[in-house]
Amino acid sequence: MIRNQVEDLLSTVQDCQNGISMEIFLHLSLIPAMLIAAVLSFLQKRAQGLACDHKLPFLGGRFAIVVPLDTIGSLSNRWSYGFAFGAVSSSVLLLFSERYIPFIVPSWARAIVYLVGALEVGVVYFPFFACLSTPFRTTGAVLGILYSLSWIIVTVWDTFTCPDGMMLGKYQKLIIQWPCILSLIFLLGRFVYILVKAICIHLQVKQEDTEELNEHHQVQHVKRLLCKTSLHSKPLSWFQRRVYEWDPYFKFPNRIIGTVIVSLIGLYTMTLADYSLSDLTFDQVDKWKDTLKHLVISCNETEALGVLIPQLEEFIHVARKSWLATTILASLNSVAYCLHVLACYRKHLKRLWKGQKGFLPEKFHNPSSAVSVASIARYSGWQIAFTLWGYLIVHFVHFLFALLLVYGLILPIMHGRALSMLHNLGLIVLTMSLVIALVILQIVLVQIFFLQDKMSPTDKQKPLAINNRKAFHCFNYFFFFYNVVMGIGNCIMRLLNSIVVGTWLVSRLDRTIMQRGYETMDPGYATWIGMIFADHHHNNPVMVCFCQLLVSNTCERHAVSAYSTFSNVQSESLVNSRARRRWILFYTLLRNPHLILLRKRNLSSSSSDTVVQACVMASQSKSSLAESQSSPEIIVTPAED
Repeated sequence: MIRNQVEDLLSTVQDCQNGISMEIFLHLSLIPAMLIAAVLSFLQKRAQGLACDHKLPFLGGRFAIVVPLDTIGSLSNRWSYGFAFGAVSSSVLLLFSERYIPFIVPSWARAIVYLVGALEVGVVYFPFFACLSTPFRTTGAVLGILYSLSWIIVTVWDTFTCPDGMMLGKYQKLIIQWPCILSLIFLLGRFVYILVKAICIHLQVKQEDTEELNEHHQVQHVKRLLCKTSLHSKPLSWFQRRVYEWDPYFKFPNRIIGTVIVSLIGLYTMTLADYSLSDLTFDQVDKWKDTLKHLVISCNETEALGVLIPQLEEFIHVARKSWLATTILASLNSVAYCLHVLACYRKHLKRLWKGQKGFLPEKFHNPSSAVSVASIARYSGWQIAFTLWGYLIVHFVHFLFALLLVYGLILPIMHGRALSMLHNLGLIVLTMSLVIALVILQIVLVQIFFLQDKMSPTDKQKPLAINNRKAFHCFNYFFFFYNVVMGIGNCIMRLLNSIVVGTWLVSRLDRTIMQRGYETMDPGYATWIGMIFADHHHNNPVMVCFCQLLVSNTCERHAVSAYSTFSNVQSESLVNSRARRRWILFYTLLRNPHLILLRKRNLSSSSSDTVVQACVMASQSKSSLAESQSSPEIIVTPAED
């Protein structure tokens, strides 16, 4: 039913004659989208030749694969890709239905319809991503401007000429489509900026950015690791301590940003559909209630149903208010989850950079390479679907808790039954307090009478050694029967806690809802682990900077233009390089005298003579180094022999 409401919100109103059918425009957009993809593919040359190149030499290796976006290593144009995903969001939600298909299909072919619809949406929105990622900036910008401008004109015209809808009434389309329109306008501005920048580079007004393996924030992260100062030299603010600590040297990839944007827009649309559906449902229930009330009055059955009708009216009123309140709470909860996923992604990834895997189950310490790479493709779609379904499940759980709160606390007070409510509540609290007190009593008795004393006054707790064994056996025997009775209630509480926590966290992939040892049965959590491991192996700042150094060094040796991120040492003469090696050897032996014993010239001598020689050399070296540092006239450099 929610799916039907989403369809009604996203679809056009059939009675409006001035609007444009967005479903038909979506189908017609396949033609320009495929033409743009063909143009960009023609401009790009293949890195490796194919057999057809010999038969068609005039192509020159053209018609290469056009990559819409790099979901692994690229961190440029992150927000542009995010808004491109925002433009796709309305069509992604439309994939949950078959209404955009212009013909009727049998029920058994729904899976094929979903596949065809997903491929169609991917092709239609392909130019937005391809024009951002293509190396031919001028052509991509011009094509992107034309394509995005056509989508803006059609969407705005359809929104403002036919704004009304059956669900939200006046200005329904404007309420639903404004995130998509805003995303399209941002993309248009981005393409204009890319075109202006390309023209400036062509006119040599501005220099083209050099392509490097690493980003600036990755270099700064590595420099911070090599710095000896404290990590937090400045005191943290209250927001950084309690809510979120910003890391300027960490950037989220475009895949994560796009996923969060589509999830937030999907939540916005789902919340509106939920609100409109609940409003219509409760209005229909009110009509049925009035019909039933008139029927009871006409049949003179007021005595039999005189109590049921007021209770039914009260329940409908409470349910309507509770559902509206929990709609807001569930929406805020889902939005907080989307933002919390970003924090967990950064936290988990930084732990993996440090080599810490203790926060993961042991079975996930070394995931399969194929599973990790496939998780990158699965994560975004699964996270969006889990977020939307999680909103509905969490909303229903909140609604049940709201009804329990109203009927257990608020209504008794409003009806003058506060004393009976307090009496019942007191009995429940007293029973739970006695159970908890007896559990604590067992721990206190063991702590006082059945554990040996501390071995040292500085120990935080007593050792795990039993004292007064006979008394402990009697204690264990008599509490055995009570613990059997208490275990029944704890068993029920354990089941309820598991259900509540599991449903509350169903939309979060960064936490498993399975018990320990059964984490592999949670496909969402396995996808999360595989994704962060793939990002860890491909985007580790230390590894990327190391590869940048290797590439820069190789390019310099082959007389190719070097990268400018790391300044490499120029080649020196043989004498200077020999002096440098001797200086480095001297400094290493000075800091590590035990390495003198492992030198080849000392292996043939006796051990006692070698030890004495090592000590003498270390002391002489330290004294000479101290004298050289204290004297301002002597400057020791690595180039001195």
